[in-house]
Amino acid sequence: MAIISSDNIRVQVEVEGWQDAIRQAGELLRDNKSIEPGYITDMVQAVEDLGPYIVIAPHIALAHARPSEKVIRNDISVITLKKPIAFGSEHNDPVNIVFAFCATESDGHLEQLTNVAGLLDKPEVLQTLNDSNNQQEVYNILNSL
Repeated sequence: MAIISSDNIRVQVEVEGWQDAIRQAGELLRDNKSIEPGYITDMVQAVEDLGPYIVIAPHIALAHARPSEKVIRNDISVITLKKPIAFGSEHNDPVNIVFAFCATESDGHLEQLTNVAGLLDKPEVLQTLNDSNNQQEVYNILNSL
């Protein structure tokens, strides 16, 4: 089973700021019928309330919100940005890879997140995410486990 479906991947996306980056990554989940639109608002609100804690590593953000009735099923999306943007993370900005994650329960999706974390430890995966203009190439490397 794929970690991230090809429908949930966009490369070289142009965004107007961190809120837009979260929205665009979230819209992939919405379009795939994994979340209701309000979950996107919740993801943006979480960063507004708690700060840029979602910037989990240099250049990588993992947008999410608390599990709620707005989540239809567990899912992950990813967008790569044409131009890196600041989220306000002192140590990990600017961000050019934005994952969006939704789970129906607080322990949901742990296996897939572990798989993504394992991939992001591989320099060749990060290099592909940073450089690729090809959605299929990104799909292939993210699902290479």
